[in-house]
Order: sequence, then C-alpha cells, then structure tokens
Amino acid sequence: MVIMAVEIVTLIVALIVALILWKVLKTVKVMVVNTVLGLIVLVLANLVLGLEIAYTWIVILVCAIAGVVGALLIIALNYLGIAF
Repeated sequence: MVIMAVEIVTLIVALIVALILWKVLKTVKVMVVNTVLGLIVLVLANLVLGLEIAYTWIVILVCAIAGVVGALLIIALNYLGIAF
C-alpha cells in the first residue's frame, strides 16, 4: 500500500510540473513572438521612414519587454525629437 501511495503522489507531482512547464513555455512563446515583431517594426521604420534610430541596448531592451508597443513608443519619441 505504501508503494502505491508513493506512485500516486509521484504521478500527481509530475502532472503539476508538466502543467507549470506548459504554461511557462506558452508564455515564453508569446513573448518571443512579440519581441521579434517589435524589432521588425523598428527596423522597417528605420528603413522606410529614415529615422536613424540607433540599435542600443536600451532600444533592444524596450522592444524585448514591450514588443510592438515599445517599438512604436521608440519611433514616436524619435519622431518628436525627444529621445533615441
């Protein structure tokens, strides 16, 4: 009976770990896609609008965290002459 209880507990723990990993990987996938799209928007804005935004670590970090919204923020700040 003790061995059976240990197996059931192990199975439950394995299911919980699998569920947590699935949720984390799902979130990471969405974040990576958003980051890549943000960087693409920034590169296209540089090429099409000729904004000459330098690709510094701050710009990359903003795009990595905020994605497309961050890229649009950087473009707007550069266009207004405030930053970047």
